[in-house]
Amino acid sequence: MHDYGCYMSLEQLRAAVGQRATIRLHEAGGGFRDIVGVLQSETSLINRRGEIIEFSVADVAIMRVIPVFNRRDASTGELHIYDTLSRKLKPVTSQEGVVAMYCCGPTVYRDAHVGNLRTFLLSDLIARTLQLTGLDVRLIQNITDVGHMSDDFESQDKLLAESARTKVDPFAIAREYESRFHQDLSLLNIEVADQYPRASESMPLIISAIEKLIEKKCAYIGSDGSVYFDATSFPTYGAISGNKLEALKPGHKYEYGGEDGKKFHADWALWKLAGTRTEMIWDSPWGAGFPGWHIECSAMSIDFLDKHVDIHVGGIDLRFPHHENERAQSNSITATEVVDTWVHGEHLLFEGRKMSKSAGNVVLLSDVIARNLDPLALRFSLMENRYRSQMDLSWASLEASHATLKRWRNQVAQWGTSLEIKIDSEITDALTQDLDTPRAMQRLRSVEKDVTIGAQDKRAIFLYADLVLALDLQRAPDNKPLTAQLEEILEMRAQSRAEKNWQKSDELRLELESHGLEINDGPQGQSWSWK
Repeated sequence: MHDYGCYMSLEQLRAAVGQRATIRLHEAGGGFRDIVGVLQSETSLINRRGEIIEFSVADVAIMRVIPVFNRRDASTGELHIYDTLSRKLKPVTSQEGVVAMYCCGPTVYRDAHVGNLRTFLLSDLIARTLQLTGLDVRLIQNITDVGHMSDDFESQDKLLAESARTKVDPFAIAREYESRFHQDLSLLNIEVADQYPRASESMPLIISAIEKLIEKKCAYIGSDGSVYFDATSFPTYGAISGNKLEALKPGHKYEYGGEDGKKFHADWALWKLAGTRTEMIWDSPWGAGFPGWHIECSAMSIDFLDKHVDIHVGGIDLRFPHHENERAQSNSITATEVVDTWVHGEHLLFEGRKMSKSAGNVVLLSDVIARNLDPLALRFSLMENRYRSQMDLSWASLEASHATLKRWRNQVAQWGTSLEIKIDSEITDALTQDLDTPRAMQRLRSVEKDVTIGAQDKRAIFLYADLVLALDLQRAPDNKPLTAQLEEILEMRAQSRAEKNWQKSDELRLELESHGLEINDGPQGQSWSWK
């Protein structure tokens, strides 16, 4: 398996002192941590909150200097993105140059699959594009470690269902999968959020939010003692999804089973009494229990982003009921429209089918890496499609992305060593017009082939695009030496081809490929490179 980190030298860090940079640090547990700010010395950085962060040179995996340029230099300096609520492209708002973003995070009872990761990549692309236009971003992403009902056990929390299956403490499961989630984000170059609040640690916020809803008569204590939101109290319910309240039928799979205490079937639980449940319960004014899933995001987004969210991101599957319910709760608590723009990423299929455990086609990032593919090949493949279009991912497309990524890095290395960037209006326009990443990547393909563009300018354009694409295009190609064993196998294969022993040649090719080599046969004989 490849080591996808590359250690920086003391000289490289020293040369970047005084410049704004993003640094990826190796952590003791095997994961990564990103820090962004101005380098004060070879081992310290000051972030935008004025905090000094110390680090060791030996822990630095990747360092990238962030070029400073005036947003007015770009032909289009404002991100316009599709708003699900208004159903049109809108410019993203900001408050004094800072965009408040909220992205619905994972439910940490299992690994995030590549479809989940597509949503988290979407928030990263939005943040990076906003930064490209000169804005700053404050991103909050929640961790759901309680309150999310299982589709298979509709009366049981997903973490408790997993705990019952594995006989492992539910919070131990949550912390393990939360750690793996952060490692996946790091491998995909998804920048770290400002905060990752956990639902289990936000009970005072959640209880306070429920109390306000009761006080405003938007929620009530049901006949079973649990607390419910009154859907009829919110006149514009359904505006995001297009669902009409009177047309909704009972029994949506995301709602807690056995809710006999509701006044109306479309109401939803804010706080459920524990009943026979003995784990993952908290005290509240209504008795020991646990929160509903939807209220968590309302409470966290309102508190951590000061009652206003410029852009709220999630997968299309969250549009209803989660975001519909969240909007009703948040607006009722604040008496304002809390979210300016709702952005949803479409579904991801894998080789023509929806990913599911029953179909046996759930693909994780670890599966991609196990095939000796660069994890950024997944990022590359996902960006080859518009975020609002349903996408069909395949192993063939991932392998093609891996090959192109490798070629681009080789080209960028051959074009020089300068860290200068060159703003390209076509790339800027593509990204700021509803994140048209396929168009931006097609522009790079055109630049690569254009004989009228000099090598230095080509490199500068690629590095400019990489501020958003984040494919590590300036990473040095893998040039580790061959082992004596691999050299011997290559010689044996060359001899087999000379003797026209094609069966033996093919067998040796497979053996070489299993060791991470890529073999090409041409008029001059066989050549190789690391995958």
